[in-house]
Order: sequence, then C-alpha cells, then structure tokens
Amino acid sequence: MALDLGTGATLVLGGARSGKSRFAESLVLGSGLKPVYVATASPGDEEMADRIEEHRRRRGKRWLTIEEPVNLSAVLGQLARADAAVLVDCLTLWLTNLMMRGIDIGAEIEELAGIIPAFAGSVVFVSNEVGLGLVPDNAMGREFRDHAGRLNQAVAARAAQVYFIAAGLPLTLKQRSD
Repeated sequence: MALDLGTGATLVLGGARSGKSRFAESLVLGSGLKPVYVATASPGDEEMADRIEEHRRRRGKRWLTIEEPVNLSAVLGQLARADAAVLVDCLTLWLTNLMMRGIDIGAEIEELAGIIPAFAGSVVFVSNEVGLGLVPDNAMGREFRDHAGRLNQAVAARAAQVYFIAAGLPLTLKQRSD
C-alpha cells in the first residue's frame, strides 16, 4: 500500500518493536524530499547504545541526521522547510530526556504543539503508545504514561494524519482531508 506523506505533520504511534520507525522511514523516503532524521535518544547504557547503532545502520548515508535529545522545538523550527521531510524518532525518548532533566513537561508539549501548524514541508513524529498496558507500579512510571498520553494527544490533534502500527501493519487513525 503506497501512502502519500504530503505536507504538514504526521504522527506514527505503536508499541515497542511494532515497526513504527520503519514505517515512518518509508513514508519519508517515499516523499521524494530530502530526508532529515532527528534522533532524540541518549545512549544511557549498552543496550540503548546498541539500539541507536541499529537505527544508524538501517538509515545509512541517505539521511541527514541531527541528534537532539532535548531542544526539539528549536531544532524543528530550523529544519522544517518545503524541500525536506523531517523524521523525529522518537517523542517518548524526548519526553524521558525532559523528565530526567526536570524540565517543565507541560510547557515543552505546548511549545511543540504550537509550532506544528507553522511547519513548511513534512514532519513525521514517531511515538510509543504506552497507555495500552498495565498501570505502572510506581509514581514516576505513572507520571511518564500520563505525560506521554497528553503529548500524543496534542500532536495528533494538530497532525494532518495519524497511523497506529501493530505487528508492522499500519492502521489509519486520521487521514488528511486535502
């Protein structure tokens, strides 16, 4: 199934290892625009460093990669232009970085959501849907889940299209109307 990325924001949601990053990458590469990858991960341990390296290998040299774990809105303000398709992978790692640094989450979500309508070109956000599982057994886990839900809702409300990925298969939740 060929999908058109179009202009504006697209949100790709899914669980861990659902295929959301691969799907988002295929949207960007299929757009014919210059592919730009904004990576939000920080290699806090060996396992995470391995995941980051796996993503780097898969992308290869076709992509311009910007690694930005915190200042996402500022970077997007510079990169979102008509000749580029920007992929942000992923919002939940960005959220983790904000929480670990004690940054005001509500203000950051509001800032990001506020700039989405002004994007020139295409921006694809990848995010985990964490609200489908068990209720976390600790306060920080519940706080993260709640922030992630609010973040996903804010981005989805402003996105032209939203996909949910399960077992590598996309389900269209919101389709552009142009």
